[in-house]
Amino acid sequence: MEDWHNLGEHYDKTLMAWFENFESAWPKLKKQYDNRFYRMWKYYLLSCAGAFRSRNLQAWQIVMRKPSNKQPYYRVT
Repeated sequence: MEDWHNLGEHYDKTLMAWFENFESAWPKLKKQYDNRFYRMWKYYLLSCAGAFRSRNLQAWQIVMRKPSNKQPYYRVT
């Protein structure tokens, strides 16, 4: 194992950005989708963001490599 990283704190910010994009695009989207879709998508994005924010949901990135691979690993932060 080369690296084990918790991405959860970043997913909160990502989901909130997706929500803001969804909200700003909704006036155009509502021509194709009903209010039920809007409410479900809004609930999904905000509840997932809340779960990541409260640390009840996590996203892990685990980097593995074969022992024969001798290339150095550089983690991007």
